[in-house]
Amino acid sequence: MTYASEQPPAAAPTPDPQATRIMTTAPVTPVAKPSPVPPAPPAAPVPPSLEDRATGALVGAAVGDALGGPVEGRTPEEIAQRHGGRVEGIVGPFHDDWRTARPLAPYHKGNGHVGDDTLMTHALVRVYEAVRDHLDAYDIADHLVPDLIGTPRWIPELEAEALPVQRIFLAEKWIVARLHYGHADPREAGVGNIVNCGAAMYMAPVGIVNAGNPDRAYAEALDIAGAHQSSYGREAAGVFAAAVAAAFIPDATPSSVLVQALRLAKDGTRAAIEAVCEAASSVDGPDSALRPLRAAVAPFDTVGPEHRNPSLGARRPSRLHAVEELPIALGLLLLGGGDYRSTVLGAVNYGRDCASIAAMSGALVGALRGAAAVPAEWSTEVARASRLDLQAPGTALATVAREIFTRDRARARTHEQAFTAISAIPAMAEAAER
Repeated sequence: MTYASEQPPAAAPTPDPQATRIMTTAPVTPVAKPSPVPPAPPAAPVPPSLEDRATGALVGAAVGDALGGPVEGRTPEEIAQRHGGRVEGIVGPFHDDWRTARPLAPYHKGNGHVGDDTLMTHALVRVYEAVRDHLDAYDIADHLVPDLIGTPRWIPELEAEALPVQRIFLAEKWIVARLHYGHADPREAGVGNIVNCGAAMYMAPVGIVNAGNPDRAYAEALDIAGAHQSSYGREAAGVFAAAVAAAFIPDATPSSVLVQALRLAKDGTRAAIEAVCEAASSVDGPDSALRPLRAAVAPFDTVGPEHRNPSLGARRPSRLHAVEELPIALGLLLLGGGDYRSTVLGAVNYGRDCASIAAMSGALVGALRGAAAVPAEWSTEVARASRLDLQAPGTALATVAREIFTRDRARARTHEQAFTAISAIPAMAEAAER
């Protein structure tokens, strides 16, 4: 028996030439192609979180401080001559012999080292971490002063571990003298100190814990700064904290931050901000703004044309004057349009007290746009050179801010209940009389 699998294969049929001709010449029905799928619309950018903005504000301030430090006190012309043009990033000390050069010795300003603006800012963050609530002038006496005089920390500009009080400027040492040694009322301890931006330069944490509430930030900063400053120095602290808080408002812009700052600013501080921002509106960008901005703020500045040689009327209380740093920082924020490089490098090349100007403007950009706004090559190098964790303070402060907000809501509910009951009493009494 032969199985089917063993059968020889059948011969292939002979193709019909006519059929082949017809098959190859018959029209081919085209296959419909699927319609192209339209690309999905770009996703709306996710706004930075509270933690991201808090970190951005503090990192932005620290990097600005480090970039401005090596050219602080100089004119734009001196800066350009020393560096062969504009400063475009982290640079070394202004003097090669910085260890003995006056008036900077023994501070190693430059090479990514933060200065007293950052040291004081981080100290205030630690006070918030300890208290975990709104602060007042007494907290400066009870917490900040002991931190400055009792705990050694790495001081980048000294390249050594030391007490922070050994680095801070005389206007900040005043806090220690008045509160620790003089036992002054903390609410009035700032009276008699030289009037400068010393209190304003480290008030970014106040804006962060009052994120979105410029009025509360303004009031809290004024209270805190009473232990340190008076007159327009104290006012600058309040307005800067308010500006940082305003930068956290959803959809905030440099212009909206300025509106909030002007709404709260008083006397010469308000007039100086208006003058500087009007001058900023007439120039193309930070590069061409240095002389116009200086000319606009000069009538309100008591230091005078030579920053290292203050006039006889310098830093005295007045309702007509203002610190230079805050108005210039706000003007450069407008000119930079929220761009960190443009804003902060404008501040650095402005000269004079450019470390504080760059720290303030950098904090505002970071609060507006988050930590990603700060160039990573700068923040990474400043953290390494200064031996500081620049991220941790922002994360810690955001946690404290959330706790404070929870307490504020509970306090507001308690007040609402009490006021509702109080306001009902006259109506109840009137009804009873009827």
